[in-house]
Formats: sequence, C-alpha cells, structure tokens
Amino acid sequence: MCATSHDLSIIIVTIMYKNTLECCVDLERNGQLIRIKEEIDPYLEMAAVHLRVHEMGGPAILFENVKGSKFMTASNLFGTIERSKFIFRDSLEKVQQLIELRNNPAAALKNPLSLLSSGAAAIKALPRKHSSSVLHQFYKTSIQELPQLQCWKNDGGAFVTLPIVYTEDADAPGVMNSNIGMYRIQLSGNEYGLNKEIGLHYQLHRGIGVHQSKWNKKGEPMKVSIFVGGPPAHTVASVMPLPEGLSEVIFGGVLGNKRFGYCYDEHQNCISTDADFVITGYVMPHETKPEGPFGDHLGYYSLKHEFPLMHVTNVYHRKDAVWPFTVVGRPPQEDTSFGKLIHEITGSVIPKEIPGLKEVYAVDAAGVHPLLFAIGSERYTPYVKERKPAELLTIANHALGKGQLSLAKYLFIAAHEDDEKLSTHQEEKFLEHILQRIDFTRDIHFYTKTSIDTLDYSGEGLNEGSKVVIAAAGEIKRTLANSVPASFTTHFDAHLVMKGVVAVKLNPYTTHENAVKEIEILKEKLIQEGRDHLKEIAMIIVCDDAAFVAQKINNFLWVAFTRSNPSYDMHGIDEYTENKHWACRGAIIIDARIKPHHAPVLEKDPATEKKVDRLFEKGGSLYGLK
Repeated sequence: MCATSHDLSIIIVTIMYKNTLECCVDLERNGQLIRIKEEIDPYLEMAAVHLRVHEMGGPAILFENVKGSKFMTASNLFGTIERSKFIFRDSLEKVQQLIELRNNPAAALKNPLSLLSSGAAAIKALPRKHSSSVLHQFYKTSIQELPQLQCWKNDGGAFVTLPIVYTEDADAPGVMNSNIGMYRIQLSGNEYGLNKEIGLHYQLHRGIGVHQSKWNKKGEPMKVSIFVGGPPAHTVASVMPLPEGLSEVIFGGVLGNKRFGYCYDEHQNCISTDADFVITGYVMPHETKPEGPFGDHLGYYSLKHEFPLMHVTNVYHRKDAVWPFTVVGRPPQEDTSFGKLIHEITGSVIPKEIPGLKEVYAVDAAGVHPLLFAIGSERYTPYVKERKPAELLTIANHALGKGQLSLAKYLFIAAHEDDEKLSTHQEEKFLEHILQRIDFTRDIHFYTKTSIDTLDYSGEGLNEGSKVVIAAAGEIKRTLANSVPASFTTHFDAHLVMKGVVAVKLNPYTTHENAVKEIEILKEKLIQEGRDHLKEIAMIIVCDDAAFVAQKINNFLWVAFTRSNPSYDMHGIDEYTENKHWACRGAIIIDARIKPHHAPVLEKDPATEKKVDRLFEKGGSLYGLK
C-alpha cells in the first residue's frame, strides 16, 4: 500500500505499509477501523475506550483529537488474530518459510525450491542505510508534546506501551548485531526531569541487558533509540522469539515487504527512517531512578522499583505521525492476539529446539509467564512395563532454561504416548489428563530460591521465587470427582472448579506462619470426615472467593497461578519429605489467597467509565458498536 494522506480514495497497489497511517487507512477501507472525532483525554479515557472496544471484539480505533497533543493515536490494530493476519496477508507465508529455513536448514536440502523464495525475500529485506540528510523529513518535538497515555489510575505517569527499543552491541556495533525489543518506557512522573529523562524497564533475560552489561564493562554510555509506529511489521518483529542468527530488522523487512531504513543523527543514535516517532538518548552505567507503578499483563500493578534511566537527546516525528498504543491488563487483551500471531508465524519452532518436546503453551489466562503446559515424549525406558516420568523431566529442565519459558513458575508436562490427541490449548482437558495420572509421591519437583518474572509479586522479592514441575506419565490412577464431597461443604464455602478440583474459601491471609497453621486445620477437618471422600480430589485451591474461582476456568487459572509461590504456597494431604524430595499421598493444596506483599489488582475507574459512555450513546462515534 502506498497511501500518503488521509484521502480514502487512495488505490492500494501492494501491501507495504510505510507508516501507521497507511495501515489505518487500509483497515478503514476494509471496515476494520473506526475513527473517534471527539476529544479524548489520554489520562485513563483512551485506555477505557480501548478496553471496552476490545472486549466487544471491535475494530481498530483512530483517535483524531487527543487532549493536550497535536498527534493522532491508534489502538487495537492487532486486537484480533484475524485482523493481524489481514494486515500481513501478503507476507505471512514467506516469513513462516523463513523461520523454518533458519530453524531447520536441512529442509532446504530436501526441497530447495520451496524455500528459495523465502531466502530471496530475506536478501531483499537487508536493512538500507541512508545519509543523515533524510532527517529533514522529520520534525523535532519534546516528550511533553507526545500523547501522555496513562492507562490505569495508579500508574506512575505516562507510558509508551508499543515501543520498539533499539540498542547496539558494544563489541560489534552496527544494525546487523542490534537488539530490538519491546520494553516499557515511562515518559513522565516520579523523579524524571521533564523532557530530559525517561524510564527504561526490562526483564532479566532480555537481549538489551546483554548489551548494557557490555557497555557498562567499557564504562561508556549505551545509546538507545525508541521507535514508535512506522510499519506494523516492526512492532511485531520487536516481540518475536526469533531463531539464532535471524535479525529482527531482516524479519521485519520480510514481514512488512519493505527494507528497514535507517540513518544516524548527530549523536550517533540510530534513526528508523520509517518510524512515526523516534526518541533518542543514552543510558549511563549503573544509573537508575524509580520506575512504575504500571498496570501490567498479569492483571496487577507492577510496583515502583529502580530501573535504568535514559537521558533524552532528541524527539523526532514525521508529518502525519500517528502514535500507536495498546492497553495491558488481566488477559485476554490485545497482547493475547500478539501471542496468537507469534504462534501462527513460528509454528513448532520451540519444540524443534528442545529434543522430545512436542508442544508447549504459555497459558494466556494465567498471565502467560506464570503457567506452562507442555507435552513431551517418554522414551527413556521402553522396556519397563509401567511408564513414569523420566525423559519428561529432562525436557522440563531444558524448557525452564529457554528464553521466556524460563520465567514460568508452574510447568505441567504430560507424555505424548498416553494420548496422542491431547492438546495443551484445551486447558481443562489437559489438566484433567495430568490430575488423573499424577503420582503425588513421585511427580512433583521443586526449584527453590530461584528467579521468576520481574512482574510477578508472588515470590519473596523482586525476581525472587520458586518453580515446580508436575510431570505425569502412564495409566490413569484415579477417577476425578464430579461434585464437591460432603467433607468440604460441612466446614467450608467450597465450589467445584472442574473435575477433581475444589476451591475453598478461607479467611484473608495474614502471615506465612499463620497460613501453614490454617492449612493444617483445613486438612484435619477434611480428613476427620474420612479419607474416602478425598480419593477423587486431586487439587484444592484455597482462595478469597471460591465462587469467583469456580465461575469459569479462566478465573481458576488466573487466581491459582498468579497468586501463589510454589515452594511457599503448595501443601498436600499427608505431605512429607523423603531424601529432600517433597511429596504427599493425597490432593495438592495451593494457597492462592492475596498476600500482603502482592501487588494490587487492576480495577477500572468508575468515573472514567461513565465519561466514555458518551461515545457509545446516540450521536457518539461509537454508537451502535456491539
């Protein structure tokens, strides 16, 4: 597409978006975008509109009149997997082949012609360097003049929620060894100097951390460029888990049918010549300031912590620049569609990188990182009559050391041989399969005092917590209950979540010591009714609201696995330790009550919700949207 203005009569000749506006125009022409002409406040209102439209499964949104800013904004561009596939309808097949080529070079030898086009596409997508004279196409502005988007009431200030953060390797500078990632950026608030300083938040495993470590070792500042907008392919490239040796800039070029154009400004910061906005600056070694809070994708606030400080040198924008954004919160949100698109593109890349792994799924309803479901082969002892987890444990260890999979706290892994039709994406059926087969005395394996997701506050401190692998292989060992046993309802407010899983309400959590005592009392009361009542129960979720947890499977997955730290909060009926291996003879108990050290739950602001009602009423831009 070669659109260069707001005129909807433009003829689309090829799907090659030069910027965000061209994408918006194309979506509007195809009935997949709606414009909002009313003035909208970027403080809470824009996010409230986005969330409501996304919940409806509605179109992308172009906000034409942003309070306090001369720039238009766009959201929900990737709000459904169907819309994402539409945006990249001419290039998805090519990038899928390119991923396959990089991940499995032997395939090219077996069928070279089928992958020839993808290799040629990668060559054509090599980045293109321009002279600094192209900077005359940009205008300069300030941080304060950008849309000051604040999505949740207790956020620490305005944030960039779809940033493309560019850094270079200190030992091998240049675009081909660059790292491009999506790390949140705080534009205002806290102790940041107005228009001079912004916050840069990234997690332990990210590529930018490797770059910063190298610059720190040299004692030199790390130059950072933040691109916002431009071809949608660049946004997708920044979140892709790419195979080793495949550059984000090449991937973005293939996906967008357009080479990554760049130059350097007077401070030697890289400028994407296609971006709508570019913020340039540098990070000094070991210099930090408080960043946050921020309403995050687990459905809670991530709190204020020390993170790298970026000194701003320039803020650029193009003519007709559009500021794209998203809103994150309790899943599902727009980033859920990002995940689906990634799976659509990469297919089975990760399973091929881990021998024996058939399938892995970071469960979206649980905030992605806290919970993994996996299926692997169990082939280590084919001569033994009773199959039990062996190879599955090797696979689990490998998975927990792999990229973003390493952030998981709970990993449930099943044997492919037990049910070749089993899918990790059918959450309830997958858990039922595991709970039918688990041997409580053998199949639960903890990793204590280790690192977890920066955004997860269930552990002992920032990045600190535990993990557990629950592996199941072999024949069915138990029937799972279809109703709540009388031993529960006699003493507790208890509800059936799914087969074999019961949610039990207890008093609010106070301390870990008290919690251990409360769980012991719970076990005593259940056992005094007789152990036969417990034979068909495999998991008990202790919580603040049992009816809410049992209402739907997504509530269960969210509460149980975001509000618990395995080594602290997992208990069991008749639990014991044997040679340092924790085990139990009856049901697993997970204490998923909200703890004093947990971050607050994200909640919509009633006053803001009332304000945005006007857009959905007669005469409003969103009237009739359902």
